[in-house]
Order: sequence, then structure tokens, then C-alpha cells
Amino acid sequence: MAQRRVRAPPPSLFRRRLSVLLLALFSSLLSLAFLHICASVLRRANDLGRRCLANPSVFSDISTSAMARTLKIAMVSLSQEEISDGVGRPKRRRSFRGVMAAVGGNKRAYAARMGYDFVDAHDLVDPGRPPSWSKIVAVRSQLPSHDWVFWNDADTVVTNPDISLENILGAVIGQADFETSPDLVVTEDVNGINAGVFFVRRSKWSENFLETWWNLTSFVQFGSTKSGDNDALKYLIRNLSSHELRSHVRISSMQCLFNSYLWYPSWKSVHQLIFSSRAVWRGLFHALID
Repeated sequence: MAQRRVRAPPPSLFRRRLSVLLLALFSSLLSLAFLHICASVLRRANDLGRRCLANPSVFSDISTSAMARTLKIAMVSLSQEEISDGVGRPKRRRSFRGVMAAVGGNKRAYAARMGYDFVDAHDLVDPGRPPSWSKIVAVRSQLPSHDWVFWNDADTVVTNPDISLENILGAVIGQADFETSPDLVVTEDVNGINAGVFFVRRSKWSENFLETWWNLTSFVQFGSTKSGDNDALKYLIRNLSSHELRSHVRISSMQCLFNSYLWYPSWKSVHQLIFSSRAVWRGLFHALID
């Protein structure tokens, strides 16, 4: 029986395949090296001249700080296990199940060390809206009994427990008296004002501001990624008069002061690293030290 001989590919085809393979290997190694360099630079950013905490020596001794002795501060957070669809039924596309259990110990330990009240306000979640809107309710519930309320989303952690909230406030607003301090302290990222972490001072202005924010119901969204509360906050701040903005709101010039995102390699983070270098330098990302 005759057998058909299989012809070997021509040498030129082998060379082309080898070239493609070597190019892919080189590109992979180059990408890994680039990501390693990025993480290294982020870890050493402060050594390279970045200053997240302005004039740290002024606020370093919190035990003798008048602000630390007199202010009563609450750290407030919440997490709902399931996302509501707007009529009380859970949506399965997105879940925060186990988030507070994973990070609650970190927050509580920091609050206990610094003498703050930690409040898990999960019982205040309004089922008629995405749960992130309930941060407004949670903050309002603590304002009457605290000088400052520090809101922090459930998916945040304290990465430097040696820096107090008084230090952070002092770096943004200076050593102003409580009664003359601004009422809202926030940060910006590449998308503008971020509602994930912020400070609110006990005042009539703050009460009115939070009520107005809550009443911006046209911004409420039900979806897998956006809830609308952040857009509502940006709209509200953007429409303040210049006088009211100067008097009541402070936007930290450095995001790394208290609201950086954990660096991890992804197309999005690499794109931001390359094309949003100013935001990156201001602290868009935080790289954990090995």
C-alpha cells in the first residue's frame, strides 16, 4: 500500500514562527520588567521627592496636639451583603459578601489605637437605593455626637496606622480652630472628586449639605458598577458658589494623603500610569512594601 509522505515546512516558515515566538517572549519579559519597575517606583515615591503629608514634623507628636486632645472622631463604614434592585430584591451580579469581615479588623484596630469610635452602619442601609448612597445616612447619624466623621468605604483599609486622622486633617486644613475649620475634606482622582473616603465636620452647613446630597434622587442608578452617589457629590460641589467652596470645602492636593488605590497590574492601571502621570504622582496608586 502506497504511503503519502508528509512534507516538512520550508525553512523560511520555521524562521518566521521562531521570530514570532521570540518576539512574544521578549514582549512578555519586557512587560513584566515594566510592571516591576512601576511597583518599585510607587514604593519609593516619597523617597524620590513626593510629599503626601505636608510638614510632617508639625503634626508628628499627636500626644501633645491640642487637636488630638479635644476632637471626638468617628470612623464610619458599612457593607451590604447583596445589592438591591431598587425594590428590595437582591441582585446577584454584584456582591459585597464578606468584605467587612475581611477588613473590619483592620479598621477597628486602627480606631482603637487612635482613640476613635468605629461604627459599622450596615443596619442603616436603605434598601430602596444602591447601598453606597447610605453612606450619607450613616455619616448624618454620627455627626451630632462627634466633631468629625471620617467616612471610609467598606473596601478600604488602613495602610499606615502610624498616621492619625488629626495629622491628615492638619495637613489639609492647617491648625485651624474647630469652629473656623472647613466642613468637608475630600480628595480627587483621575475622574474628579471621589466619594469613597472623606471627612465631614459637625456643623449646620454639613447637615444641609448632606440632606441636599441625599435628595439628588435623579442621580440614583441601579447597575453593576455605578450607583450615582459619586456623580451627585461632584455635581453638588461643582455648583457651590466660589465663596461657599472656599469657606466650606477643602480638596487635598495629594491623593496619597488618605485615598490612594492599591496598585495591581492591569491594562487600566498601566494606561493611567502612562497617560495620567500627574495623578499618579499625586498618589493615585499605593504600592504595598514587600
